[in-house]
Amino acid sequence: MKFGVVVFPSKNLQDFANSYRKRYDPHYDLITPHLTLLNAFDATEEDASEFAERLQQIADRTNPFTLKTSKISSFHPVNNVIYLKIEPVKELISLHAEIHTEFSEFKSEYAFVPHITIGQKLSNDEHSDVFGALRMTKIDHEETIDRFHLLYQLDNGSWTVFETFRLGKE
Repeated sequence: MKFGVVVFPSKNLQDFANSYRKRYDPHYDLITPHLTLLNAFDATEEDASEFAERLQQIADRTNPFTLKTSKISSFHPVNNVIYLKIEPVKELISLHAEIHTEFSEFKSEYAFVPHITIGQKLSNDEHSDVFGALRMTKIDHEETIDRFHLLYQLDNGSWTVFETFRLGKE
């Protein structure tokens, strides 16, 4: 079974991201727009409760933070992914680092670049056209993030929430 840890932004930002994702992201139907804190990893269903306990401890020690995006960027030439660039605020970087320290058995192949994917698996020409048209798009979005989620993947490939963790002590 596959699991992952993500932040879901507000409906407004999800709607904005989805306006592009429905055209440029083949995973549009599988998961809502999100910021990945821990990439998909394999584990048993029995492990999920233990993961949830460990994540709750991290959430208790972490304060809500501001998610801010102001531009569209790309990972090209590493891969043809177009994304909303999320400002790497200290609290977000710390949360990511804590999760990766706690779950060090699940290594990521990439450095952490906070983002919300809006296009992926594009051909080189398609990437060039789409990114060329979007990169000058001005975005001025800011919101408070007060929770993150442990997800699991269903048999049809879609993702759903296993548990939600509110940031800070209640």
